[in-house]
Amino acid sequence: MSLFNLLEFQRLVLNYSPPARVLDLPRNQKEHRNLPFMQELRNLFSLMVGSKRKYVDPSRAVEILKDAFKSSESQQQDVSEFTHKLLDWLEDAFQMKAEEDSVGEKPKNPMVELFYGRFLAVGVLEGKKFENTEMFGQYPLQVNGFKDLHECLEAAMVEGEIESLHSAENSARSGQEHWFTELPPVLTFELSRFEFNQALGRPEKIHNKLEFPSMLYMDRYMDRNREITRIKREEIRRLKEHLTLLQQRLERYLSYGSGPKRFPLADVLQYAMEFASSKPVCTSPVEDIDTSVPPGGTTGQQLPPPSTAEPVSLPPQESAGLASAPTAAPTAAQQQRVPVHKPFTQSRLPPDLPMHPAPRHITEEELRVLEGCLHRWRSEVENDTRDLQGSITRIHRTIELMYSDKSMMQVPYRLHAVLVHEGQANAGHYWAYIYDPHQRCWMKYNDISVTKSSWEELVRDSFGGYRNASAYCLMYINDKKPFLIEEEFDKETGQILSGMDKLPPDLKHYVKEDNEQFDKEIEEWDAMQARKAQQEKLALAAAAVSAAPSSTSTSSSSPQPMSIESSPPDNTVPQQDPEYLEQPSPTNDLKHLQEDTERAISRAAAEQEERHPEVLLNAAIKLEYARLLRFAQEDTPPDMDYRLHHVIVYFIQNEAPKKILERTLLTQFADRNLAFDERCKSIMQVARAKLDLIKPEEVNMDEYEMWHQDYRNFRETTVLMVTGLELFQKSNYVEALMYLIYSYQYNKELLLKGLYRGHNDELLGFYRRECLLKLNEQAAAMFESGEEPEVTTGLGIMNELVVPCIPLLLAHDTEKDLLAVEDMRNRWCSYLGQEMESNLQEKLTDFLPKLLDCSTEVKSFHDPPKVPSYSSLELCERFSRIMAALSRVPTEGR
Repeated sequence: MSLFNLLEFQRLVLNYSPPARVLDLPRNQKEHRNLPFMQELRNLFSLMVGSKRKYVDPSRAVEILKDAFKSSESQQQDVSEFTHKLLDWLEDAFQMKAEEDSVGEKPKNPMVELFYGRFLAVGVLEGKKFENTEMFGQYPLQVNGFKDLHECLEAAMVEGEIESLHSAENSARSGQEHWFTELPPVLTFELSRFEFNQALGRPEKIHNKLEFPSMLYMDRYMDRNREITRIKREEIRRLKEHLTLLQQRLERYLSYGSGPKRFPLADVLQYAMEFASSKPVCTSPVEDIDTSVPPGGTTGQQLPPPSTAEPVSLPPQESAGLASAPTAAPTAAQQQRVPVHKPFTQSRLPPDLPMHPAPRHITEEELRVLEGCLHRWRSEVENDTRDLQGSITRIHRTIELMYSDKSMMQVPYRLHAVLVHEGQANAGHYWAYIYDPHQRCWMKYNDISVTKSSWEELVRDSFGGYRNASAYCLMYINDKKPFLIEEEFDKETGQILSGMDKLPPDLKHYVKEDNEQFDKEIEEWDAMQARKAQQEKLALAAAAVSAAPSSTSTSSSSPQPMSIESSPPDNTVPQQDPEYLEQPSPTNDLKHLQEDTERAISRAAAEQEERHPEVLLNAAIKLEYARLLRFAQEDTPPDMDYRLHHVIVYFIQNEAPKKILERTLLTQFADRNLAFDERCKSIMQVARAKLDLIKPEEVNMDEYEMWHQDYRNFRETTVLMVTGLELFQKSNYVEALMYLIYSYQYNKELLLKGLYRGHNDELLGFYRRECLLKLNEQAAAMFESGEEPEVTTGLGIMNELVVPCIPLLLAHDTEKDLLAVEDMRNRWCSYLGQEMESNLQEKLTDFLPKLLDCSTEVKSFHDPPKVPSYSSLELCERFSRIMAALSRVPTEGR
């Protein structure tokens, strides 16, 4: 992607045509290999430009390139080798074309001109000076031991001891400097973050932090600036030596003392001054305590310890006497017989010891002289410290600005792409940050996911020192050559070429055919889904018919697929009212609804003088609606949700049409189970008559059924959510996961229709994420045990539960979910640097690619968990209990 987004490179590939003389019979193996690769690369780029697909598959081009990655031992090379090989093949392919096009002239290879530069190696070998010009493509840089890109470059430009380069004496020392004579338009740095651990006998990744700028000025490394750069380098070396001396002097002030513990000298002088100024106070808090009687009793008694003493109840007379009578002094015999512990008298402080440290003997004159000295010394120390800190800051600033004059800012390179690796030396995950100059923002390319990003996120992932991710390749482009990233314009119209207009005729035809094939695939998919939906609907209808005679449940609440969609009602089946509003056998839920209805009728009868059933019905409906409206408008705590009490509350909060509300309330009052007295029976009959009079054009029954289907989906989502949260509270994470996954998915689709259609998505997202983290932790602990059954179970949890769910966390690209995925991946990557048995190492090596390279395309899951039907009261009680028990409850979104 980093190369594709270089529009000049993109144009070169798309407009490449193979040499005419080798089309029929390739001259050598190189041509036989490179030309098919170039054609597949053109096809891939053309699809990326004009395809209707969400993403395109690069497998064909990669398959051709695969053989080149393997050495004779068939070991796959690292990603830097991949890039080297790719550029080599591109160079060869364009060289063949250049040689054919340039007759009698030196052929110009556009790949070489785009990616390759030259440097001059100046040095001394065994006392003899030399100069060599060399070509380079990707420039390798060591990371270990350096803090930023300039330090890496400075070290890479100087090898060995080079004092003899600048001296007249003929020294036997050897060394060399590199000076760029020509920089390519696209300057690529290959950051070496791997080193071989001799003790463990394997490569390890270096996680050190390495900073790099968004704008890089290369003037100091150019051959034409050789002399001025050497002067500046010498000045920086001198400044750094002086800086080291100043820092050593400052350290003596900030860490004063000869013992293991050291303190700032200014503080030491301040403490000495505080001590000298303290006054001795010889009172003691123990002097006011009567030490003649030990705590807890008389001197002649020794009470048992509190833990073994039995309570003693004294008669009133004895108790009073003990309180009022003078205490008799114990005899000598008693003292000998029962030794008395007197902690206060035995550990009493000497009478002349002051409460706080203070000089015992000091005259006013001595104190005045000492305070004057200490004040003066402290002031001198503080001034010296400030001067040293100021000098250090100025030197740092001078070094930073050493190359900031305009003469050394004439070769600007802007950061175009950063390639990031997460993991260890032998396994990991790759993604890229690429700057979009038209949107003026960074884009993150992570598998098939492309999202807007920021410089801050790039820094976090790319600098290193944070988790196991860091940059391994930096691509800079010459800021003075805008053609590298500029769009191409139509020469006649002056309009920017985009999409299919960019493509030559052969690629236009190729993309057009692929888009037609994609349209067919979409049609076949839609047809298959329609057939599947119809089969499911028929199966549900058959199940409902077979269960109807004995059904006493308030809701069949059948599980929905991952994508919740309301199917239109079948015209061959008579339209019925929602099942939770009418059933032949009333359940607890219907009893509750029936009681509410009868209560509204009773209130209407008490308030109305007119006893006509239609008048009473209208009044009762208004009262019931007013009650439910109050619930809908009430500001309730998180553990109370009136939408679960009544469908009308849900409808009001989601602004359902008035006709939907009216028909639903009429259906409530038309329930046959109200017919227990004549008044209710007559009102029920009026309500049913009104229902029969409603014309199809007045209430769209498809819309009516859709609203009630949404409410059924809401209740089912609630059951899944509550069950999942209950299982999570019980630490049953394996069973909880599917409930939380499906409830989150259903809820997300409900919320697409409105804010109050579902529950708080942050709450569900939090527990879905936490459940996966808990399972990851359990599985990792099982793997660490090393026991075969435990290891197998742990990896089974990861492969069957955690890994399939990771794409769900990556799908919406929220920061907390992404961090959770990073945490899970980092936990397993951390094992790569540890010693373990070969069988565990083999299992880890087999498992890690699944965890690190799982696609962001959401895969289908097995059927959702079966959920039973609950009455409104039962569901409300469970919802209230679990929400009250959670430490993190929703505060918004309802």
